[in-house]
Amino acid sequence: MPRLSVIIPFFNESETVRGVLEEVRDVLPDAEIVAVDDGSSDGTRAGIESVSGVRTVVLSRNCGQSAALYAGLREATGDLLAMMDGDGQNDPADLPRMIGALARGDVVYGVRVRRQDTLMRRFASRFANALRRAVLGDRARDTGCTMKVIRRAHRDLLVPFNGLHRFLPAFFERAGLTAVEVEVNHRPRRAGTSKYTIGGRALRGAWDLIGVRWLLSRRILWPETIKK
Repeated sequence: MPRLSVIIPFFNESETVRGVLEEVRDVLPDAEIVAVDDGSSDGTRAGIESVSGVRTVVLSRNCGQSAALYAGLREATGDLLAMMDGDGQNDPADLPRMIGALARGDVVYGVRVRRQDTLMRRFASRFANALRRAVLGDRARDTGCTMKVIRRAHRDLLVPFNGLHRFLPAFFERAGLTAVEVEVNHRPRRAGTSKYTIGGRALRGAWDLIGVRWLLSRRILWPETIKK
């Protein structure tokens, strides 16, 4: 079996971090777990370091979810790279099914069912997904779901910027990769505080959408090199 790395960004999640990491370890005992502390100001780093066998990546200041996720992807050594949130709402028990789905495509996206969010947040997410698909042409139904599985070679298709985690499908599909979607569990947040704000995301998302569309239209996709 290809070696698996699970990348999990954390920011001020001292109440959930240990439980999340132990749950991942129980489900995937042979996986490399890469936990990224995104400049937390609470006990998150100590919580990560209290779980044995976890690779810790520490950012000296808070850089945002995209930066933390990208840093973890670059540090991971597995042949397959799985991503999930650190707030406990993603269920690591879904990862084996997602890994199995790679037999049918190049990348796998999670699609949250029975979402444990407010009605306003679900509406905002549905609108943002529809707008992104219309502008960029990707086919992902729920790009806000962090749970994704890719092959390590495909991380080189990504360009780091704030907001990258919401546009991963656009980069992968622009490169010609085939995607498979798998329905995943979505759990209520049991502790900690959500960092999500609808207003802030809407303003940043609109600006990011313009930038990503430009970047994808101008990005060089390197052809296979023939060596003689």
